[in-house]
Amino acid sequence: MNDSDYWVFGYGSLIWDPGFPYLEKRTGILRGYHRRFCLYSHRYRGTKEKPGLVLGLDRGGACRGVVFRVAAAEVPAVKEYLWDREMLNSAYIAKMLRIVTPDGPVLAQSFVINTQNEQYAGRLTHDAAARLIATSCGERGQNCTYLYNTVDHLAELGIHDHGLEALANLVRRLTTLHGEGLDRPEHPVFAGDGI
Repeated sequence: MNDSDYWVFGYGSLIWDPGFPYLEKRTGILRGYHRRFCLYSHRYRGTKEKPGLVLGLDRGGACRGVVFRVAAAEVPAVKEYLWDREMLNSAYIAKMLRIVTPDGPVLAQSFVINTQNEQYAGRLTHDAAARLIATSCGERGQNCTYLYNTVDHLAELGIHDHGLEALANLVRRLTTLHGEGLDRPEHPVFAGDGI
């Protein structure tokens, strides 16, 4: 039995859909990794035939996100949930990393991209990423919804990721021009996926 609280770092959908109980939520910054659409999604936001893209923590830079404090009694169930959600295909590597928060640093469970995984997309151009995001849909809904939710919830926290905001604007232009993406009723929208 775990006798201490457990922290989890969210940089994508965990921010707006953690899916587990927590005692406290704080903004924080992780140094040494940055948020990027660098993982092909063959399930949650795309298919093998028409892959989408989801976020990963890639090496270099820094990432502002949210840390959640989980009560000690909930740790086994939360870990099981996170592994079921994030570790099914070895696309991420689970690491305990230092997150600096306004109330001091914490060690938090973080999921960084596995660059050796076949779904690792690397450094796609904004145009290439936008085209995938604008036109893909998976079990949990449209890829563009995942992007928009992340940008909107970061902004609510006072976090402005200029790269993601520019990508969201490009995706909006593409979906407007081609009539694809958000608001297509044949694609249900589900919450959560990625980190």
